[in-house]
Amino acid sequence: MVAAPKPVGTTTRSNALTGSRQVSWWPVHEFLEAAVTQANCGQLPIAGTPSWQALADTDLAKLMALAVAGEHHVLRIETDQEHRADAAKVIARAEDWPAVSRQIRAGRGGPYVPRLPHQETA
Repeated sequence: MVAAPKPVGTTTRSNALTGSRQVSWWPVHEFLEAAVTQANCGQLPIAGTPSWQALADTDLAKLMALAVAGEHHVLRIETDQEHRADAAKVIARAEDWPAVSRQIRAGRGGPYVPRLPHQETA
């Protein structure tokens, strides 16, 4: 059976790795807030807790609780990306990197190191 073509602009696992990896929590939060409201599951248990485990696998609240836990992970990724970007800016300002590059390329001089003649000891 041949799968139906995906609409233009959709992401597959293969092309997701070549696109932007920047994560934004707010759109995820808005989407999930609407989905949880529409699902009308009431109070959701925290994913992985005994009360969550006790839910039937077919209970929509079980899936929604996983999605809420995933939202937290997205927030952690976003804040980690922000911290890494800030650190990169600090590193970029810390040194005159073009000068460092020129110094590395210049090396310590020519590659030839002359050998001294071997001297016999008495």
